[in-house]
Amino acid sequence: MEETRNFSPMPLGRRREPFDHPDWIFELKWDGFRTLAHVTGGGSKLVSRNGNAFRGFPDLAAELVLEVNADDAILDGEIVKLDDDGRPQFYDLMRRRGPFALVAFDVLVVNGKDVRALPLVERKKLLRAVVPQRSSTVLYAQHVHSNGRDLFAEVCRQDLEGIVAKHCAGRYGEDEPTRWLKIKNPEYSQARDRAELFER
Repeated sequence: MEETRNFSPMPLGRRREPFDHPDWIFELKWDGFRTLAHVTGGGSKLVSRNGNAFRGFPDLAAELVLEVNADDAILDGEIVKLDDDGRPQFYDLMRRRGPFALVAFDVLVVNGKDVRALPLVERKKLLRAVVPQRSSTVLYAQHVHSNGRDLFAEVCRQDLEGIVAKHCAGRYGEDEPTRWLKIKNPEYSQARDRAELFER
């Protein structure tokens, strides 16, 4: 496993309006803490987008070693606290009211192989293979093809944070021209007054 400093999360651009396109997939934007999860047989480390280790989730880190179906892997995902309906509860996460889960939406390394140069759709297949079908600890981020507008409308109806658009052929990296695009629900109730805490 390469050292953690060699990896940084894929940047997120911003877009105001949702869109439809056959070359893009669309996922929920999970309301939590972005992390790169470095999982090995000897343990796991959760690293923030700024390169700092998350130390407040020891149980989650320990469970990932048991749940991820690989000798080693680096997963890109979001640490979340979900309620009984599977909805993220950001303020419970802030206050460290567990249990917590990792929603994994990409994979950078699996079984010692750096896969960042593969197209996104190929990486998603690898991710699906290493994330258990049924787990309360690590969840696979589902996506829809092409229909970003319909997904965004449903996200807004359910008072969720937003969606993320990703090009199907996109590679993973800071220099990738086709960056991921976040499209946020302007009426999301849990975003109110959050600017006082930090800029997201």
